[in-house]
Amino acid sequence: MPTLKSLLLLLCVLLHCGSSAALSGKFWHITDLHWDPTYDPNDQPERVCASSGQRPADNAGEFGDYVCDAPWTLINSTLYAMKNILPEPDFIVWTGDDTPHVANEDLGEEAVLYIVSNLTNIINQVFPNTTVYSALGNHDYHPKNQHPSGPNYIYDQIAQMWEGWMQTKSLETFKKGGYYTEKLLNQEGVRVLVLNTNLHYSQNKQTQNMADPVGQFNWADQVLSEAGNNKERVYIIGHIPPGFFEKKRSMAWFTAAFNKRYLELIQKHHSVIAGQFFGHHHTDSFRMFYNSAGSPISAMFLSPGVSPWKTTLPGVVDGANNPGIRIFEYDPQTLLVKDVVTYYLNLTQANKAQAHWEQEYRLTESFKVADASPGSMHQVLESMANNPSYLQKYYEFNSVNYDLTECDSDCRIDHVCAAREVDFDAYEHCLEKEGAASLRAALLPVLTVACVLCLLS
Repeated sequence: MPTLKSLLLLLCVLLHCGSSAALSGKFWHITDLHWDPTYDPNDQPERVCASSGQRPADNAGEFGDYVCDAPWTLINSTLYAMKNILPEPDFIVWTGDDTPHVANEDLGEEAVLYIVSNLTNIINQVFPNTTVYSALGNHDYHPKNQHPSGPNYIYDQIAQMWEGWMQTKSLETFKKGGYYTEKLLNQEGVRVLVLNTNLHYSQNKQTQNMADPVGQFNWADQVLSEAGNNKERVYIIGHIPPGFFEKKRSMAWFTAAFNKRYLELIQKHHSVIAGQFFGHHHTDSFRMFYNSAGSPISAMFLSPGVSPWKTTLPGVVDGANNPGIRIFEYDPQTLLVKDVVTYYLNLTQANKAQAHWEQEYRLTESFKVADASPGSMHQVLESMANNPSYLQKYYEFNSVNYDLTECDSDCRIDHVCAAREVDFDAYEHCLEKEGAASLRAALLPVLTVACVLCLLS
C-alpha cells in the first residue's frame, strides 16, 4: 500500500505536469488556399487551369503548378498533412482567400459560396472537434474586392456555414459586416478579434469614401478598451494587412486614411494585443509596430499561402511560392507567441514523386531569438537589416524556398522597410534612408581605391 508521503509526491508531480502543460499551446494558421476547381493537368499547357490566365503550365502535375491556384489534391494533401503533424491543435486560424484568381464573370455568388462551402467542409471533416477562427479574404466575395459596408447575401450564407465555430453574438456582427469577437475557446482572460479588413482595401470601391465602413474601427476600439478593463489579452486576425508589400516597392493595400486608423488602433491598445495574424501576400513575412519612442510594441505575422500561384502584379519578378502552413506555439494564459514553426511542400518534388510535407524552419532556432514577442521580432528585423546571411535566410523563407536567388541591395531595402514601417510617411523615409546607406556602402570600395591612388601619385 502506498504511503502518505508517496501519494503527496505523486500529487505534486501531477500538479506540476498539469501546470507545465497549461503554459504551452499550439494552433495552426492557414491562409490563401485559392482552390481552382478547373485544374486539369492535360497536354495543353495554356488550358490546365483558369487561374493561369493562359500562362503555360508546363510542369503541371498532380499537386499543381506555379502559375495555377491550388487543385483539390493540394488542398486535400494540406489538410491531412496538418492532421498528421499536429492532429489536435487548440484551434485553427484561417485567414481567407478561398476562390481562384479569375475574372468576376468566371465566378458569381453561387460559385464563391460553393468554394467556401467545400473548403469549410474538408476542414470540418479533418478537424471535427476543433474551433476555427476564420476571416474573409478579398476573394471571398462577388464581385471580388467589393465587400459592402452592411448586411448582404454572402455574409449571411457564410455565417450559416461557420455557425458551428461561432457564438451567437459573433454570428450577428459577422452578418452585419464580416467581423466578430469572442473569448478564445470560451476561456476567461483571452480573446480573439476577427476583422474584415477588406473594407479598408484601396480597390474596394464600395467603401473608399467612408470614414469607418460599418463602424468597424469604432467597434474594434470599444472591444479593445473593454479587453483592457477586463485584463484580457487579445489576438487580432484578418486577411489584408496594413502597410506595404515587400515584393513591390510602395505597394500598399489600405487607403492612406484606413492605414492611419489601423496604426492608431494598435498603438493605442498595444498593451492588450498579444499578436496579429494575417495573410494575403502569399509570402512569409512580418510587420513591426513601434511607439513614439521607437520601442517595439506589437508584431504582425504574415503566413505563407497554400496556393503556389505566381502573382501577375506588374513589377514583381517570378513571384510564386511553395505551399506553406504554420504552427504557432503560445502561452494560453498570456497569449505570448513563444515560437513559429513553418512547414512546406516542395511542389516540384511532389509532382515528380509524392507529397512530402516537411519542416522548413523554426523561428527561434533560425534567427537565434528567445521567442516571437515584439522585442524578439525586432531583433529578427535588425539581424535582417545588418547581417547579409540572415537577410538571405529570410528572403528564401519569404517565398517558402521557391526563390533562392540572391537578395541584392534593392531587395534588402524593400524587405527591411516593409517589415519596419507600416506608416506611409515613415515607409517612404525608410526607403530614402536605406537607399542612401546602400549607395554609401556601394561607393566605399571605389572611394577607398581612389584615395589609395591619390596617395600613391
